[in-house]
Amino acid sequence: MADTALETATAAPPSRYAGTRVARVEDTRLLTGNGTFVDDVVRPGMLHACFVRSPFARAKVNSIDTSAALALPGVIAVFTAADLNPDVREAWHAVAGKDMPDTPRPPLAEDEVKFVGDPVALLIAENRYLAEDAIELVDVDYEPLPAIADFTKAQTSDVLVHAEYANNQAGGMGGAPPDEETFSSAAHVAKAHIYQQSYVPVPIETRGMVVEWQAAPGELTVWASTQTPHELRAFTARLLGLSAQKVRVIMRDTGGGFGQKVVPMREDMCILLASRKVPGPLKWIEDRRENLMTAGQARHVDGDVRMAFDDEGNILAADIDFVQDIGAYPTPYPVLTTAAIGMFFPGPYRVPKCSFNYQTVFSNTAGLAAYRGPWQYETLSREILLDIGARQMGLDPVELRRRNILRGDEMPYFNPNGMPYDHVAPADTFEQAVKILDHEGFRKEQREALEQGRYIGLGFSAYIEPTGAATGNLGSEGCTIRMEPTGKINVYVNGGSTGNSIETTVVQLTADALGADIEDVSTIQGDTAVTPYGAGTQGSRSGPMTAGAVNEAGTILRDRLAALAASMLSVEPSEIELANSKAVVRGDDTKSVTFADLAYRAHYEPGMVPPGTSATLEATARFVSPPTAMIHWANATHACTCEVDVVTGQVTLTRYIVSEDVGPMINPNIVEGQIAGGTVQGIGGALLENQAYDDDGNPLSSTFVDYLLPTAADVPTIEHGHVEIPGPGVGGYKGCGEGGAIGSPPAVINAINDALAPLGVTITSLPATPATIVAAIEAAQNNENRGQ
Repeated sequence: MADTALETATAAPPSRYAGTRVARVEDTRLLTGNGTFVDDVVRPGMLHACFVRSPFARAKVNSIDTSAALALPGVIAVFTAADLNPDVREAWHAVAGKDMPDTPRPPLAEDEVKFVGDPVALLIAENRYLAEDAIELVDVDYEPLPAIADFTKAQTSDVLVHAEYANNQAGGMGGAPPDEETFSSAAHVAKAHIYQQSYVPVPIETRGMVVEWQAAPGELTVWASTQTPHELRAFTARLLGLSAQKVRVIMRDTGGGFGQKVVPMREDMCILLASRKVPGPLKWIEDRRENLMTAGQARHVDGDVRMAFDDEGNILAADIDFVQDIGAYPTPYPVLTTAAIGMFFPGPYRVPKCSFNYQTVFSNTAGLAAYRGPWQYETLSREILLDIGARQMGLDPVELRRRNILRGDEMPYFNPNGMPYDHVAPADTFEQAVKILDHEGFRKEQREALEQGRYIGLGFSAYIEPTGAATGNLGSEGCTIRMEPTGKINVYVNGGSTGNSIETTVVQLTADALGADIEDVSTIQGDTAVTPYGAGTQGSRSGPMTAGAVNEAGTILRDRLAALAASMLSVEPSEIELANSKAVVRGDDTKSVTFADLAYRAHYEPGMVPPGTSATLEATARFVSPPTAMIHWANATHACTCEVDVVTGQVTLTRYIVSEDVGPMINPNIVEGQIAGGTVQGIGGALLENQAYDDDGNPLSSTFVDYLLPTAADVPTIEHGHVEIPGPGVGGYKGCGEGGAIGSPPAVINAINDALAPLGVTITSLPATPATIVAAIEAAQNNENRGQ
């Protein structure tokens, strides 16, 4: 029987593993110190790279004298822009596409440096210590120039970051114009000016790669800390003008990416370009100071938001007008991606009319890069505004949200910007969070605390987000499943594990797809030489897309196994069930054959396989997300309680609750880990983290002494609630990688503002540091005194 006739012959076995808390398969390796990160890679004759970086935010480069550095024993080469930049063939990223207009991105600075840390030269030495010392010997003649570091003033500045971009505007977009008549006639209008500071992913493993060029075969091998090994391979081939089959990218363990490692940045380009000019493999590992100064900024938005309500508190219209800082060299094309802030601004609410307008502007600072939920400002600004509106109308913020949040029976629902919500019920996660919290109980506690002179508060945040990211190159994912001669199974996917544990979830899905025992399944990921193309870890796509790919390949292989077993048991394939790593005749457990027996027959006794039955126990398939399932809408509600010391400004978080709908969970442990990790990052953004610059563009937070991160002491136990509304794709799975980081900042800020409401304080500029809070309290007291 031909394979095509068998494509639906064998029903999928019932799930044994998906939905269960299977222990992560990678943990043993990682917890025992046996992981392999880029800095663990050692190649014979390996050389080390270090960058000469600009100490000025903006300066003309008059000359670069490399002679003293080259005279130092052990220094192999020093490359400048003249050496590397002309070798660039193509430098576009698939996430934007080759035809999308992009902003400048030279590998090394040409003529003018544009931010502190801008790479000016690349030094190659026999070891890292020597390379670090030798960069001090590179004499760069800088002519300092005025810089513009404050993006809020960039559009009116005389300084141009890039001469070809007037007013420092990279571009912008506007939706429908505001309905001013609605705003002018509404019973209530809430307004706010909300500033979100720049803060960054700070992966525990910084950026890095090892590149080995073999001239004889013309082949390049790259070991990289990346979220997208196949895209790095394609980018490398384009950059160097090589055939893609001559490039191999190997990704082993990656200590976090959070968006920062989706696309190759300028330093990556330099290392790739230099690799063919040096006599050995080349390693570059970014240090923490470089990471904080140059690996990109995130967030950093300044805007005005407003919302109109009727007498009952129903939303009539919403408007957002904002500017986003994109630094000197954003990656990649930032104008289009920033549009998501405006498009998603209505959020999970019933908003009849919504308008947005924005501008992206250059500044003499590090370039904008992706970070978990790059559009997060829409949730921050909307949720803070809702609380402001609730207090203005004398409503509890819970009641205002309850009146406006979308219900499941309203789906499908198009938000006023055309976003097609479906397979969600934001009201369900909201009500679950309210119930877990015991809202009425907290309000009673709050009143009692205030009588005692204590200021405690409650903040909510609700959002809806697109996951699955199935547009452009993100719209498909490949998978190969191979049964080895022993009957054991390997599943090959693009991967790999950057903390989201695709290693474990793919094993669970494959075991279920084939009816295998989970201990019989292993996975191979992150090596472009053996894995099929995939777009990698970005856009909360890994769960839905790998589930689809495993299903496609698993269906093919399942039918081949059933056909082979049927020939050995003398029954029809439709009578075969696969379970417990065996093929069993339905209704007769005495007739069975193990996967090991099937594999032995296929590999060692192919002559006994009947004509028309495949002996190929391997299947490769590509899942393409259909138009009806391009977006998997997830949603959540975050609830946070806190206490604020009004003397010191110290904020203590007392409870944190997340109710999230990501559809059925492949592994609840992993889902909750993803939510918790993102939530903590958002808490850091609300209270602590700040990638700050002075007026001259000098970074003020380039070490962990100045760039403060949350620790276990800053975060209460995160309580999880789950609502499971299946999405439109395979298994109903939705993504969960970005939500925690989206919902937590406004929940924290709203809790602080709720605590300080009796003092007339509203924080709308982040981060809410103790100094910021104390200053706001003092300002409110001064205003009150002046009013008297």
